[in-house]
Amino acid sequence: MTYTERKQRGDSTFYYRVRSYREDGKVKKKRKYLGKDLKEKELERLEKEADRELNILQGLLSDSEIEELESTRSIYSSQPEETRTNRYEAFVSGFTHDSTAIEGNTLTLQETASILFERIAPPSKELREIYEIINHREAFDHILSYKENVSRELILELHALVMKETLGDDLVSQIGRYRLVQVFIRGVEWMPPAPEDVPQDMKELLSWYTRNKQTLHPLVLASYFHIGFETIHPFVDGNGRVGRLLMNFILHRNGFPMVNIPNRRKLEYYRCLERAQNDGDLRPFVEFMLDLMRSSDLQF
Repeated sequence: MTYTERKQRGDSTFYYRVRSYREDGKVKKKRKYLGKDLKEKELERLEKEADRELNILQGLLSDSEIEELESTRSIYSSQPEETRTNRYEAFVSGFTHDSTAIEGNTLTLQETASILFERIAPPSKELREIYEIINHREAFDHILSYKENVSRELILELHALVMKETLGDDLVSQIGRYRLVQVFIRGVEWMPPAPEDVPQDMKELLSWYTRNKQTLHPLVLASYFHIGFETIHPFVDGNGRVGRLLMNFILHRNGFPMVNIPNRRKLEYYRCLERAQNDGDLRPFVEFMLDLMRSSDLQF
């Protein structure tokens, strides 16, 4: 059962959306704060939004999966500091290779590692592809050192780092800013929002993140944010790389290992994204993320 609870404090009315449910023979409640002194239309909108979160997002992980994730977080946090450099080099090589390969970069894993840690570039490759590798590591290092939370500033900074020296003269002015043109995505049945809608859509996504960062499980938080980000497609190019960096940033700041989506599993990744975008079914994407954490030999 879901209902709205009103609490009067002085001259103000505070609104909470409440979901009551039975668990182990007991009635339990989950509450979500909506705001204070809300007008009817705004209250209705917030109630619908809260219902989606309370009824869907809160139930995406089973109790056993949450226990498994907590065990993963505990094991991850106990890794020795002495192996950090080695783990960093292995992960950033694999993550950079796969995240750029998903977008069409043809450099091999070995070539990627040579560029990143030996400054040796293969002579037969395009300069753009080499910059994509170097840029991705710089963006990755940026999220490791960034002390604040997810914000518009961080998102634009990541895009500027990821895309420098990789776009043609006609698009270089759109590096580090939300797109000013309509973009299209191959192989999907929907179109990203118009450029004039992107700033408001991103503002709402960031507002959603701020409201839910303390209440949703970090894996669900990172998954939902990634899906929302990729649906908006706020940049003229580089959305996938920036989106995967942000997803890992959310996991990392909550004490979980980052995940690498192998290029060989990109079709599965796209299918899970599409299920969430078209049908509103986030469970396949969450299962995909769980499997990545279970099967990955690279944890950082």
